[in-house]
Amino acid sequence: MADSSLTCTACGEGFTPSPDLLERFPGWTPSQCPRCYRGARRRTGKGAGGPAARGGGSASSRAGEQALTLAEVLARYDGGPDTGVFTDGAASPNPGPGGWGAVYVVDGEVIATDRGAEAHTTNNRMELTALLHGVELVPAGTPAVVYSDSNLAVRTVNEWAAGWAARGWRRKTGPVENLDLVQPLYEAVRARPELELRWIKAHAGNRWNEYADSLATAYAREQL
Repeated sequence: MADSSLTCTACGEGFTPSPDLLERFPGWTPSQCPRCYRGARRRTGKGAGGPAARGGGSASSRAGEQALTLAEVLARYDGGPDTGVFTDGAASPNPGPGGWGAVYVVDGEVIATDRGAEAHTTNNRMELTALLHGVELVPAGTPAVVYSDSNLAVRTVNEWAAGWAARGWRRKTGPVENLDLVQPLYEAVRARPELELRWIKAHAGNRWNEYADSLATAYAREQL
């Protein structure tokens, strides 16, 4: 679906989370569409995709993504934009061990890459960390689009952070989650007007998004 930003881990359909829901739970990425989430609640009597159990897909799906090396990504994918900074973050299980990756590409040529890992983290922290390092890959004054497949991270910076900053870095309903990453990322992007932060669909054949994913998940592989 063109307007969908996430893929439901239960039914596989694309869906776009409610802005009110994302504002209520900053730092949370729903793993299931509203229909499947409500169905799981009816079957089990509890939520199946709330803040305590959310993430970037199931452990088995993440394991499949982690199997692709950088060379395999380049051999398999050729779609999507070929210029910009592409970032991704991962944690499996979520929370658990995780990694982040960023690649700066111009006309299909890799200019610079960066990656890292943490022993215990969350998917959203890795997404934000990847963006922060991705911004640093672009020389000051050089226009570029910085891509992330985390709609939540992109909207956090582009839509919500200004309001939180105006309130002394607090949400209307409480503290900002992952403030130690959100605040410096927002300030870094604001200081670089030549950069544009943009969402890109995950696992849709976009070569350099997949490349960033491979960098992010390299912590779980023996071969980069």
